[in-house]
Amino acid sequence: MPEQQTSFTAFFKGKTVTQLGLGLLGRGVGDAAFLARHCKKLFITDLKSADELRPSLDALKEFPNIEFHLGKHDNALFENADFILKGAGVRLDNPQIAHARERGIPVYMSTALFAHLAGIKIIGITGTRGKTTTACMIDGVLKHAGKKTLLGGNIRGVSTLALLPEAARYEYAVLELDSWQLQGFDGLGISPNISVFTNFYPDHMNYYDGDMARYLRDKTAIFRHQKTGDTLVTTEDVTALTQNARAECGYKGRWIVVPPLPADFSLQIPGAHNLANAALAKAACIACGIDAATIDEALRAFTAVEGRLQYAGEAQGRKFYNDSNATTQEATLAALASFPPASTVLIFGGADKGLPIGRLVSFIDEHKIRCVLIKGTGSDRVLEKLPDLPAVATMQDAVAAAMKASHEGDAIILSPSFASFGAFKNEYDRSDQFMREVRNLTGK
Repeated sequence: MPEQQTSFTAFFKGKTVTQLGLGLLGRGVGDAAFLARHCKKLFITDLKSADELRPSLDALKEFPNIEFHLGKHDNALFENADFILKGAGVRLDNPQIAHARERGIPVYMSTALFAHLAGIKIIGITGTRGKTTTACMIDGVLKHAGKKTLLGGNIRGVSTLALLPEAARYEYAVLELDSWQLQGFDGLGISPNISVFTNFYPDHMNYYDGDMARYLRDKTAIFRHQKTGDTLVTTEDVTALTQNARAECGYKGRWIVVPPLPADFSLQIPGAHNLANAALAKAACIACGIDAATIDEALRAFTAVEGRLQYAGEAQGRKFYNDSNATTQEATLAALASFPPASTVLIFGGADKGLPIGRLVSFIDEHKIRCVLIKGTGSDRVLEKLPDLPAVATMQDAVAAAMKASHEGDAIILSPSFASFGAFKNEYDRSDQFMREVRNLTGK
């Protein structure tokens, strides 16, 4: 990891920057506010209209040095900037990115730029599933052990770049890193000091055009630039999948393979997959010098992260769990495996991501899982195989239908298996709507 410059402000001072992508999730707004404070001029371009981006635009009204270009992208914005800040969802083969690179203009990403400039130890966590829970476990353990840590990366509403001014006060930055954010690390030729790679399954195939090798290539940036003294914590499965990548990069760090924690380890969150997450978190914290007893104590006290088998409450003898971030069949199968099939009602469905669904459909059919589908292009694929499943258009109707199909003592789980597009603004909107419906039932 490159050392922090004498002052990170020197990197930004006097620069003209184009930010490609603003969005509505908060991270883009935080990036923009940071850049406006530290750069000379900021151009923001987004394909969404001003009306669509109104909350984000209102949050940036105080900055006179921001100029917005909305509804389309103007190539002129990518010709004279000192650098481009690319949003995580913007494809690397975006024509404006290509236009900038043809002119020798650097393209950075928020979280990677933070890691490059922060000057503190970086702990990075990636994987198809489990990265948020594992990142929060590591952060919780380190805080419990008295360490000063920042939590960022792919965290709701958090601009990691905006954490730079306070980074020097901390010992570690714990960063959840999706495959897109890792593109930024690869572009800078850096990897975290301590990396965790949880697992690897098909996902985001609509982005990767069905190419699993490209998806894996982005993921392996979590370790490909590690140096002697750095550490990678992972599983046997990931180790087998990444043999070629390790050979190609001549891996120099310490590679640690860990099994899940024993089934009798008392976590407050259900599921065998969470025992695997906890084992990875424990190994990463041991690599930070934390003793096993302190780690175990913190892990036993850990409660679920929002949208990851989060206990949402109980009403009329039914317990509700919010697993809204489960957007693959593997994630939903892990949720279903955490409860007895006979006492489970599943709310799932949404927009198709071009991923396999056969194992999930077979599990539902074989175990006679009571289900409610939320309509969407992915749900249409399910209905081709299970035509008798009830399908509804809204979260309100989904929860009402699940209540009707359930009995006292059942668990009602939102674990969608598909993307949120169409019925919801984004995955957070889906989560928020489910939690609101549960609160309406519990009265809390």
